[in-house]
Amino acid sequence: TAYADLESSIIDEYPPNRIPVKTSLISVKKRDAVIERIGVQCAEGTQVYWVCTLIEESEVLPAKAAEMAHADLTERLPSLRIGLIHGRQKPQEKEAIMLAFKRHELDILVATTVIEVGVDVPNASIMIIENAERLGLSQLHQLRGRVGRGSKASFCLLLYSPPLSSITKERLAIMQQTTNGFEIAEKDYELRGAGEIFGTKQTGVLQFKMADLLLHQDLVEKASTISANIIDNEALCQHLIDRWIGENSDFIYS
Repeated sequence: TAYADLESSIIDEYPPNRIPVKTSLISVKKRDAVIERIGVQCAEGTQVYWVCTLIEESEVLPAKAAEMAHADLTERLPSLRIGLIHGRQKPQEKEAIMLAFKRHELDILVATTVIEVGVDVPNASIMIIENAERLGLSQLHQLRGRVGRGSKASFCLLLYSPPLSSITKERLAIMQQTTNGFEIAEKDYELRGAGEIFGTKQTGVLQFKMADLLLHQDLVEKASTISANIIDNEALCQHLIDRWIGENSDFIYS
């Protein structure tokens, strides 16, 4: 593989009885209509995650905060039981809130991205993500995975604040087009770049002159076999060094 002697496993199917989540992109201008619809769904027994990217209001970032969203939803949907969970709460408090949500003692759980892993509430079939344009593809995919765990049809609504850059539009579009984690990861790779192989940068274009790890992944095994043969053949090694490196051969030993 691209990771030398490390092997990789591919799990390309859903767990049994999972229904793919339907994802929609909705402008924040339609937020009031979304809240109204959520009220109707919760009255019918549905549970909802309402995800925010911030805990409290910021003067710098134009994003809806969880505390503000919780207060707003509580005021506008007074008949519903609405909880709040975020990373600044103590572990025992977070555990109690999640247990209450799982027991259906809460209708809506307003949360930060603290819920992106380790949460399993089968009756929660709707997720709203505010300011979805501020999150990366891997995080959006992880969050969306919190719904669609029961027998109900599930939905993920990505609320965004226009205008969006062309890259952001592509990022959100792939979330709407597929629930396949491999396709999403490939799009993320395409948009962000792979970063450095021998460095610490996690984004950006690779410094390879010709190769592309995504396009040429089927050649990795062949290249590995050929390189092993070259290394075992000292005469061939020297010939290739003379042919391609020439007088700069000291470079490969530095």
